[in-house]
Amino acid sequence: MTAEGLPRIALPIGDPTGIGPEIVLKALARPEIHEACHPVVYGDGAALHAHAAAADIPISLEGGALWVNNGHQIPFMRSNLLKAGLPPLGQVSPEAGKACHGYAVAAIRAAQKGQIDAVVAAPHTEAAVNAAGIAFDGYPNLVADTTETKRDDVFLMLVSRDFRIVNVTLHEPLSAVIGRLSTDLISRAIGTTVQAMERFGIAKPSIAVCGLNPHAGEGGLFGPEDQAIIAPAVAAWATQGHNVTGPYGADSVLAKRGHDVYVAMYHDQAHIPFKVTAPNAGVAMSIGVPVLFCSVAHGSAHDIAGKGTADPAAYINAILLMAEQFRRAA
Repeated sequence: MTAEGLPRIALPIGDPTGIGPEIVLKALARPEIHEACHPVVYGDGAALHAHAAAADIPISLEGGALWVNNGHQIPFMRSNLLKAGLPPLGQVSPEAGKACHGYAVAAIRAAQKGQIDAVVAAPHTEAAVNAAGIAFDGYPNLVADTTETKRDDVFLMLVSRDFRIVNVTLHEPLSAVIGRLSTDLISRAIGTTVQAMERFGIAKPSIAVCGLNPHAGEGGLFGPEDQAIIAPAVAAWATQGHNVTGPYGADSVLAKRGHDVYVAMYHDQAHIPFKVTAPNAGVAMSIGVPVLFCSVAHGSAHDIAGKGTADPAAYINAILLMAEQFRRAA
């Protein structure tokens, strides 16, 4: 925390050929960001200059400082990862993927050392990072690996102003989900959810667990997994005095929106309702790791990169939602 009591939030610029640098700069031009936190930017100067020119945002980079058009001096952790120059904006490239990965790792390590209070990363491009020869399936596992946390102990929680959904499985084909789901994995997801909610100031959260099959299996008619795998995990936490219920038919329980947080079994079960109810206003937060890390719930949008038209609303919301966690804790 700074002397003014503001959290120091790292802003890795994401894929430098996507919209990440543009939305970082647009966020930094907003006064509410500087009122809520002390931002620190991680990235390459070439990417920031290119996106600033495309979006007509006056900036100045001098040594370890970045100035945006509102006069704020922002610490800039220059990475120099684009040694061969910035690849064309809007194109997926291994050079951009390697740089994106490096920005995030540097910010996570700074948070581990206590130099940063939290990380809000601009969007990545999985294809670009993998093209660089780095096995990568999203930020949650990157945070896990960098902090030496077991991957199965790290989960993604989607957060908006009035909706939270935790993913038990994430970037996996549906054909693999059933084999991955186990009572132990679901139980760990529920426990991590409990801890995360307590960390965010909600001591006794109401947690609804979604079923896997339609109608949560309809008593076994539509599949045995809900009663055989999910129900025992729910019961284990309920018997410990936690307000955990389910499994419910996902469509019904998510439509009612009567709980503090929901636990979903697979990617689209969580992401579709979340993005429908909170377009451009969602945060993807990694929970179960020793650092506070989140990103936006949208991609790098290479189709509009370099055109100056990217909407920074979700990224601004992510920074402000992260800063709110510190105000609650205080």
